[in-house]
Amino acid sequence: MATLAIEVTMGVVFRTIGTSLPWYDEVAAILLAWLTYYGSALAAVKRGHISCPELVATFPPAVRLPLALFAEVLVFGFFILLAYTGWSILEVLATDHLISLPEVSVNYVQSVIPISAVLILVAEALNVPAVLAEARHGHGGGADDKAKEASH
Repeated sequence: MATLAIEVTMGVVFRTIGTSLPWYDEVAAILLAWLTYYGSALAAVKRGHISCPELVATFPPAVRLPLALFAEVLVFGFFILLAYTGWSILEVLATDHLISLPEVSVNYVQSVIPISAVLILVAEALNVPAVLAEARHGHGGGADDKAKEASH
């Protein structure tokens, strides 16, 4: 995020003094995409993505665990597909380069997709025990849980 802020600030300063950097907007877009993908992986580690534990908790205990398992299978399936597709696209883009920085390969830029997908898979795998424990015991919804949720 700091790199993006510095890069955009430099672009604005250079444009203001009349010497525009030809590459700053393309690099800013790439940095924003990287921030989004890697930030999503960080949110996955911290279980910070939007979810509906209260909805799952409304189901009877016999339904919560299969429902949680099904949701986890869907999440894993999506990110396995994203990792595979992201890796496959790198072969297609192997000869492409950035427009404003022709020495930089698009492969380098797009590698964020399979890398972040794998990072999210690892994060989800690490969180499976907590997800299953919540499904078994239900989401308490007490004051401690609400305070923890508010602190995110």
